[in-house]
This record gives sequence, C-alpha cells and structure tokens, in this order.
Amino acid sequence: MAPARKTVNRVTIQLRGGNATMVDLGKMLGPTGVNMALVKKEYDEATASQRDDIVPVVVEIFEDRSFQLRYKTPPAAFLIRRELGIEAASAKPGQISAGTLSRAALRRVAERKLPDLNTTDVEKAMSIVAGTARSMGVSVAPE
Repeated sequence: MAPARKTVNRVTIQLRGGNATMVDLGKMLGPTGVNMALVKKEYDEATASQRDDIVPVVVEIFEDRSFQLRYKTPPAAFLIRRELGIEAASAKPGQISAGTLSRAALRRVAERKLPDLNTTDVEKAMSIVAGTARSMGVSVAPE
C-alpha cells in the first residue's frame, strides 16, 4: 500500500466551466508552485459540458507539487439568476424585487445543488435554495 500524500494547501476557485483563465488561476495558485497549465487543461476538459457555468473546484496540492481537483456544483445564486434570466440580484433585497422563482424552477435548482448540500431530502434542499433566493431579493411562488 502506497503511503498517503501529505496535503500542503487546499484552494477553492470559482471559474467559468470549460474556459478557465490563466489570470484567475495565477492569482490563486501562483504562490503554491503547482503547474497551472496542467490544472487549466484538466479543469477545462472536465467542465467542457458546463461551458460558461460557474463551476467551483477545490484544488488540493500535495508536498510533491502534484494536485487533485474536486468539482462542485455551481453556486445557488448563479443557478437562480440563470433560471430567472437576470444578470444580477436585487440591489436592495426586501425592498426591490428581482423576480419570482416558480416552484418547478426552485426544484430544478435544488436537485442540481443536492450533492453539495448538507441534506439528501429534496424538500429540505428546496428550503435552503429558497433562503438563498430571498437573500437575493427573489420571491418564491407559493405552492
């Protein structure tokens, strides 16, 4: 059995799927000494099907400067904005509405986010996503 590699750094980066920029990678990974070109290549290949979505990735860097990527689901706020077709959330949540999210759209976002949430129940995930929507100034349509 091979000895476990020691993690020396763990960085979470939010990048555009299938099109990571070296500038964004350089800001976060430059000080770590990891090969950014290899990270970009691996990230772009793995997220090509999610082009232009924001796909967070956790880059785990080991003592020998090797790395491992762990992909996450897009942020709930990004998914909500995309469902509504808006560019930004409300500047004054609670005072100015940014739109209304249907129950079906809420369920789609919750099901997409389910792997990264601390629940396995879709109804509870919908409640979590609804909270994010409210904080953005987006109301959720009643059942």
